Formats: sequence, structure tokens, C-alpha cells
Amino acid sequence: MWYQLNKPDEVISPSLLFYEDRIRHNVRSMISIAGGADRLVPHIKTHKCAEIVAIQLEQGISKFKCATIAEAEMLANVGAKWILISYQMVGPNIDRLFKLKNAFPYVTFSSLVDNEKSADQLNAAALDQDLKVSVFLDVNNGMNRSGHPTDVTLLSLYRYLTTLSHVEFGGLHIYDGHIRNPEFSERKAAADEAFNSVLPLIDLVKNDIGRDPMIITGGSPSFTVHALRDNVFLSPGTNVLWDYGYGDRFDGQPFEHAALILTRVVSKPTTGTVTIDLGHKAIAAENPIENRFRLLNLSGYTVVGQSEEHGVLQVSAEVWDTVNIGDVLYALPYHICPSVALHDFATIIEDGAVKAEWKIVARNRRLSI
Repeated sequence: MWYQLNKPDEVISPSLLFYEDRIRHNVRSMISIAGGADRLVPHIKTHKCAEIVAIQLEQGISKFKCATIAEAEMLANVGAKWILISYQMVGPNIDRLFKLKNAFPYVTFSSLVDNEKSADQLNAAALDQDLKVSVFLDVNNGMNRSGHPTDVTLLSLYRYLTTLSHVEFGGLHIYDGHIRNPEFSERKAAADEAFNSVLPLIDLVKNDIGRDPMIITGGSPSFTVHALRDNVFLSPGTNVLWDYGYGDRFDGQPFEHAALILTRVVSKPTTGTVTIDLGHKAIAAENPIENRFRLLNLSGYTVVGQSEEHGVLQVSAEVWDTVNIGDVLYALPYHICPSVALHDFATIIEDGAVKAEWKIVARNRRLSI
């Protein structure tokens, strides 16, 4: 099996495993679907790892998206020159943004804005720093998590941004993470309808600046939909590692699972019960317990309990007899992004052997800034 280690005793449990050849395959697939590396603005919140950014840079990707100041700092340290922090700056993060700009003056940093008050605060801070600040107008076209709704006041907000002395309009950020139809044609119809609601703003901006604005749209579920659209930049994230939540749900995406969590059997407290060292400190727990992970090398089990350090499985008496304490199991997370963030490092596997360790640098909310 592709995932099995030749010498699993070299790896503690629970441990995050990255399969580098599969990561490289997924990056190549992202580029192929996009039609070129220059169309991609991949989100790095999935992996938060400098070595994966380096792989993407090597393959020609030059623009990146992230969610935190720490992730932006990690990107800049690796060599990224264009970074969108896809979050609206509030509180101390406004000052941190300018510290970031001063620390890396050769890097273009942008953030999101969806209201006049936040734009005013950024403009005032930029004026104090005697710096220009780039913003993308965050558009809510149906997800209702952030962004300005697609009503007539959206056009007014764009016009307001253009009046601010130290704010530079970078483009439009249109994220449609609410669109998760499993079948491609249905997903495409929903994504097209949501995108079309922003066309009046796009036309206004185009007429105003005399060219197509920079539009960053979609995420992993709608990646293959927006790849068919002209004049947009694409922002997949989960695709680089892929999980079974997306892998089972969305057709037409040729990505390979590239991250697992190695776990071991630690107890067989009663007939039919097997306990592994995979608690919710090691794998994302935001989904129902039966949907948190899938064990690739064990069948006929049901997850019946999970605490901080333990995962409890119910199995048949026949399966129970075949399982031994210390057995190594390989867990595929349902949601890889928050699972990665629970680990300090990933063990890198190549041809079944341990190759290296990569630090999950940006799992911390603060690096040096």
C-alpha cells in the first residue's frame, strides 16, 4: 500500500505524515487545471508549511493567499513576493500588518475590506506610517460569513475606497465556500449564479480603471468550475493535501491523499473494543465523531468515542482477535486543514521511508510580528 511505512517504529504516534511525491503531484494537478501557475493564488492555511510553499514556488506559483499575519510572515520568509491576507484587519492586527510591510518592503501585502469603517481605520494607519495599503474588496455572494453583500451599496463601497488617500484598490475577493454540490454540473450552475451576482460591480470597476480588475475567486470545491472562467485568479487550498471529506464529495478533481496521521493500538479493554492513541488533540473534532477519520488498514470498525488522547473503536469479536496492542494504523482525516494545525511537525515519507521532518511553522498565531 502507498501509505505504509517500511519501519513504522521510527515514528512516534500520533504523528502527522506528509507524502512528498503526492504533494508534488497535487501541485502539478492544480497548475494543469488552472492552465498555468500564473493563475493560481493558493491558500496556505491547509498546510502552514514553508517546505510546501517552496515546492509551489519552484513550480512557478508566485501569488499566495493566507489567513493570519503569522502565515503571511512565513510566506515572506520563504520568498513569496505577493501575499493576500484573506481576512479583514481589526484591533492590533492593523499595526501588525504595517510592521509586516516594514519588515518586508519588497513584498506586496494586501488584506480584505468589506465596510467603510474598516477602510477608514486602515487608511488612517497608513497615513500615520506614510505608506500605501493595498486592499481587496471582499464580496459576499452567498456564503454569509464575511464580505459585503451584492446589493447596490456594494458599488458605493467601491467608490468610497477610491476616495481614500492611502488605500490602493487591489481587486475583488469572491469566495463561494458555501457551494458544495457533489455533482459537477450542479456545482457549476450554483457557482455561476453566485458569480453572476457580482457582474454589475465588475463592470463598474472595469469601466472605472479601464481594464479587467484582479478577481480572486473560489476555493477547493469550486476550483474546477472557476478554472473555466476567463480573467479570474483561482484560490484552491485543500487540494494540495486532499482529505476524504472533499475526496468523497466532489467529482472531477484528480488529487491524491497526501497527508495521514499514524496512530497505534494502545488498549483492548474489553472484547469488541479497541482503543487507539488518536484523540481530538491530534485530529480535527469539528465534525460528528463518525466522520472525523477513516482508518485505511482496518475494516469493520465503528468509532464510538474520542477524548483528548484516545479514540475508541467498536469491532466484531473476529476483528478484535486479529488486532494487537502496538499495531500501527493509518488515519485519513475528514478535514485535513485543522488537523494539520494540531501538529508541530510533519514526518515526510518517500517510498515508505522516513525522509525528513517539516515544521508546521504557521500553526502559531504569532511568529516574530
